[in-house]
Amino acid sequence: MNTPLGIGPEGSGRLPALLAPIARSPVLRGDLDYHLLRAAMVIVFAFFGYQKWFEYEFERLVPFISNGPLIFWLYWAFGYGGASWFLGSVEWITGALLLLGFWDRRAGILGALGATATFIGTVTIIPFMPDGWDQAAGGFPAMTGNVPFLMKDVVLLAVSLYLLRQDVVRLTRQ
Repeated sequence: MNTPLGIGPEGSGRLPALLAPIARSPVLRGDLDYHLLRAAMVIVFAFFGYQKWFEYEFERLVPFISNGPLIFWLYWAFGYGGASWFLGSVEWITGALLLLGFWDRRAGILGALGATATFIGTVTIIPFMPDGWDQAAGGFPAMTGNVPFLMKDVVLLAVSLYLLRQDVVRLTRQ
């Protein structure tokens, strides 16, 4: 008996004629996914780190930092501008390490660890964000306010963990 993809129960690996050329594609056989995800993360950290250096961002960060159970202390330690600059610096360092990870797995591991810590910090804000769930729509899971912006970080956390795993596996195989 075959599955919907035409793969037998013994794992014969037969694919329907339509999928066979795609499965043989060099794009799918190489590391394109790994490289695209790494490049995307470098861009994310470069752009988000850049905006942390400007006053307009100081004000936009207030609801996030103030309600972040892991980052609320930044205002006490650095003030509003300093907290933003600190985050921008960390994001640029993380992005630079991710970029270096194209050539050096150890740097990639450090970058992926930094990215993982970053997105753990932002994802943990979600339950504490005031007015994050639209009561008119029944509350959770009807997102509103800043919560939809933060939800992207769930995916970015998964990408960070993927890169971390890939770099650790690749480094141990060297």
